[in-house]
Amino acid sequence: MPTLPKEIFREMIKDGNLKTAGNLHSYLKDIFKDALQEMLEVEFDVELVYEKGDRLNKNTDNRRNGHTEKKVKTAFEDMDIKVPRDRNSEFEPEVVSKNVRNISGIEEKIISLYARGMSTKDICDQLNHIYRIEVSAEMVSKITDKIIPRIKEWQNRPLDL
Repeated sequence: MPTLPKEIFREMIKDGNLKTAGNLHSYLKDIFKDALQEMLEVEFDVELVYEKGDRLNKNTDNRRNGHTEKKVKTAFEDMDIKVPRDRNSEFEPEVVSKNVRNISGIEEKIISLYARGMSTKDICDQLNHIYRIEVSAEMVSKITDKIIPRIKEWQNRPLDL
């Protein structure tokens, strides 16, 4: 992924009146939420094959039906988002899949720490210390229990010689 030009960063710092790391974190959190919401809206437009308010290009009997409030856990913090709905209940968002509440990448972090030999208690402590994420040892166990069968399957796969 390409990086943004320095001029854009300078403009963000100036416009956002960013003076501390905390200011930057809040600013990025807001940008992340706005971008996530816009990604859902664009995905929905693509699904319905017409943009909101564009009646000329509407070639479907399905139509918009408001939004559903959803709280998701992100790397920044818990956020409330609005997932678009359609009348036929056919929209299955990929950006934030149905029944998924954690989009922080926490599972990947837990699996990585587990693979390094850390105990569930150590993993909980590390996640809290580094990311300020409260995770129970039970949740860590459930995540690792879910992935262990796949790891064993991969370890025992036949090798082509």
